[in-house]
Amino acid sequence: MTARAPRSIQARMLIVSALATAVALALAGAAMAALLGRFVVEGLDRRLDAELTLLASAVDADGRLDRARLERVRGALDAGPEWQWRIAGPDGTLGSADFPPLDPAPPAGPIAPRGPRPREGAAGTKGAVHARELVIATGRGDVTLSAAAPQSVLRRPIEGALWPLLGALAAVAAVLTAALLVQLRVGLAPLRRLRDQVAAIRGGARERVEEDQPAELRPLAAELNALAADNAAALAAARGAASNLAHALKTPVAALALDLRDRPEQAAQVERIDRTIRHHLARARAAAIDRRAATALRPAAEGLVAAVGALHRDARISLDVPADLAVAVDPQDLDEMLGNLLDNAARHAAGHVALRAAREGRWVTVVVSDDGPGIPAAERDRVARPGTRLDERGDGHGFGLAIAFELVALYGGTLALEEASGGGLAVRLTLPSA
Repeated sequence: MTARAPRSIQARMLIVSALATAVALALAGAAMAALLGRFVVEGLDRRLDAELTLLASAVDADGRLDRARLERVRGALDAGPEWQWRIAGPDGTLGSADFPPLDPAPPAGPIAPRGPRPREGAAGTKGAVHARELVIATGRGDVTLSAAAPQSVLRRPIEGALWPLLGALAAVAAVLTAALLVQLRVGLAPLRRLRDQVAAIRGGARERVEEDQPAELRPLAAELNALAADNAAALAAARGAASNLAHALKTPVAALALDLRDRPEQAAQVERIDRTIRHHLARARAAAIDRRAATALRPAAEGLVAAVGALHRDARISLDVPADLAVAVDPQDLDEMLGNLLDNAARHAAGHVALRAAREGRWVTVVVSDDGPGIPAAERDRVARPGTRLDERGDGHGFGLAIAFELVALYGGTLALEEASGGGLAVRLTLPSA
């Protein structure tokens, strides 16, 4: 079963950067350890070469050993209990009693090397050694000078520097990780802002995202704006088609129903057709509802009051709507809801129509009331049923309430018919607040 990669871009970048940092620090640590080891070996070789120089000063041109001089420099040769030396020549071997055997010297090339050569000693009772060897040509033959130091002399400085080195690398890793986190947060900030702007479009707070983005995000912002514009155009077209179809079908079907009132079988078929048409139109219109809409209530109400007042000059319409109220309803749907209710109230009012609104938590309550004859309680129940239209009974109430019932249901609100305080009808709308 294959492991899934992290879904977060930040997590992916963090993992890749952490791995790269770890590899880089490991390579840097290995390089620094190797460099430190080379410095330690070079320092030890210089020390051993100095001992070989002292040993060589006690050998004359004929290979004879000046023991008196050797005694004088002996203190410089004894650097520690495990430091050893040896002189092997025509007169025999002299030096440390337990000088370890050295590995065989590599074969000499066409040009024999001059000066001290590095040698390694096999591990014995006192452990492995690192040695330097010098061959001096004399009149009676070659004299071989050897100086050796324990391998621990090489390990101790390296081990002593290893922990501080690891601590420094850990500190560097911590600083780089902190810098990486800051870099990721700053680098991904435009993505977070773009995400918030898209969420604002979805919530109806804005219509476009800012296109003044970093170069990598600018094409994405342009595509998102184009997508939002296309969706808005498609939604408007769908809403217009559903609305036009609804208006085109309602009046002919209503007229046919009125003509067939005295023929029950045909009237029942027309009623069935009417219910089917309303059902599918409601589904089409629900799919075209703009859930991101936000419409200021007072300007819309003022325009409708002016239009309805011009049609019904004998009705006085009062308006009480706070300026800061907004509903999550498309402007056209709000105009159709309130327009039908105001027109219905003005046609049946004795002389006064009132429209008032108030916020109640996450909802906005809109009440349209008149001082007309009202609707009996039994008739209100019938109006509230889906598919029931008062105009089909010939009682003179028209299409307004039926249309308002349909639209408010699409937005998840409620519509209630009540008796107005001074008589007449009060229609209470509950709509989602923007």
